[in-house]
Order: sequence, then structure tokens, then C-alpha cells
Amino acid sequence: MGQIKTIPITRVSSISKEDFINQYYKTQRPVLIENLTSDWPARKKWNIDYIQKKAGDQVVPLYNNEPTKGKQNSAAPVAEMKLYDYLEILKTKPTDLRIFFYNILDKMPELIKDIRYPDIGLKFFKRLPVMFFGGEGSVVLPHYDMDLSDLLHFHFHGHKSVLLFPPEQTKYLYKVPFAVHNLESINMDAPDFDRYPALKKAEGLYVEMKHGDALYMPSGYWHYIKYLDGGFSITLRALPKHPVLLSKMFGNLFFMRPFENTMRKIWGQKWVDFKENRMLVKTNNRFGKE
Repeated sequence: MGQIKTIPITRVSSISKEDFINQYYKTQRPVLIENLTSDWPARKKWNIDYIQKKAGDQVVPLYNNEPTKGKQNSAAPVAEMKLYDYLEILKTKPTDLRIFFYNILDKMPELIKDIRYPDIGLKFFKRLPVMFFGGEGSVVLPHYDMDLSDLLHFHFHGHKSVLLFPPEQTKYLYKVPFAVHNLESINMDAPDFDRYPALKKAEGLYVEMKHGDALYMPSGYWHYIKYLDGGFSITLRALPKHPVLLSKMFGNLFFMRPFENTMRKIWGQKWVDFKENRMLVKTNNRFGKE
């Protein structure tokens, strides 16, 4: 077993719009901004109890990291539960269950008044302010967002760790063909370099987030997230504007995902095994040698 090389993500207390654009957006470098939420009511109000009081009787889909097999829909939840009851679990014990892509405009619109869209140089897509919830010890497996948006990721209640990789390191990460994630068998905290030697060449960017922190994740960056405590986050996204990125985004949404779903329906686990094994051999042959 080994350990992936990392360097720290730059942390700043605050930043001007001009500096953010020139130093981070134009260069596509991540940065953690500690006080970007200083004018948000959410910074003082948001915790699990606050969300729980607003949950009502709504039922939410829950996800974990069990690999989907055969003809299973990779986007299907593993369970459903009342949001109130799920949040009670987060307060009392570790769990690997997570809530994914919870759009507050649709599910809990009163929360919108607690946030502000920062004037930082990003043109946010305001139809998708989405929240993510995770229990202590739960992880979000390495992936990049299919729409290739620039992301501002804000964390609340507790701590989480984030490991990022720029798009140019995709070749070392064992990306699964026709997907936006890597092999689910890889333990990113203690990778098996004998089986996955290309990971020795990867270099990630690491940071720990606390309540109120904002992390800028540039377009196409891989992210691997661990909830050190039960907590939740909200992500604001700016859709890509460059023609090349727009083309890739539409290809991901309207070709790659439908093609993958079709192949799973037709071939099931044979398709999954074929593409993953072929990629593993190819990656090790190209990048696994010293």
C-alpha cells in the first residue's frame, strides 16, 4: 500500500474579484476562501438542527459507495428515508449514506434567502443551487462533474477533507471509459501501487474545510471528498463558456451517458468488466512503469 503525493491548496481569508479572476479563474487553479460567506445568514444559522426543523415529512433518496452491478442503473439510490430521520442519524453516529444533488430551489426554497451569490467574476447558473449531505466517515469517490462547470463549494457543520486533481492528471487516475469516475476498487487513502502503479505519478491538491469555508474547484477537476464529521455543503456552479468545453459537456450529457446506460442494459456486467479490464491493462502499460 502507498500514499498519493499531495500539495496543499492555497488558503486565503478573503479575495477581491480582480485577484480571483487573474490568479485563480484564468489560471484554473483551486483556492479556499475562508470568509466568502461572511455576509451570508447561513454562516450563523445553518447547522443540522436548522435544516431538520425545515425538513417536514419530505422523503429523500440516499446513496452510498457500493458499486453498481450488471444492469443496475448507476444513478439509482440505495434507499429512501425521511430527511428528518436521516439528519438525526448524522447527529448521532457515523454512516456511509449520503444525499446527492439536493436542489434547494425545488426541495426547500426558503433556504435561498440564507445564501448570497458572490460577486467574484463567475456567472452562476442560478437554477441549480444544490446541497450534499454526508455522515461521519462517508466518502465521495473520485469523479469530475459531467457538465464541466466551475464550482464554488461551501461547507457547513463540521469538517471535511477534499483531494483535487487537475484534468491533465486523468491519465494516472484509472478513469473508467464512458464515465466520469475512476475504478471504484481503488482505495484513495491507501492505494495498492502494485495493482495501480500509475497512481504513483499522480499529485493531488489537498485541503480540509470547516464551517463557512468556500472552495473553488475549476472546470474538470477531479474531487475526492471525506466527511470528517456529519455535515453538509452547497455548490454554486458556473457553466462552461469556451466552445471546446461546451462541446465536451454536450458530448458527456447526450452521448456518453446514454451510450453507457444502453450498453449496461444490453450486456450488463460483461460490459462493465470488459471496459474496466481493458482500461486497467492500457493504463498500466502506458503509465505504470518507473
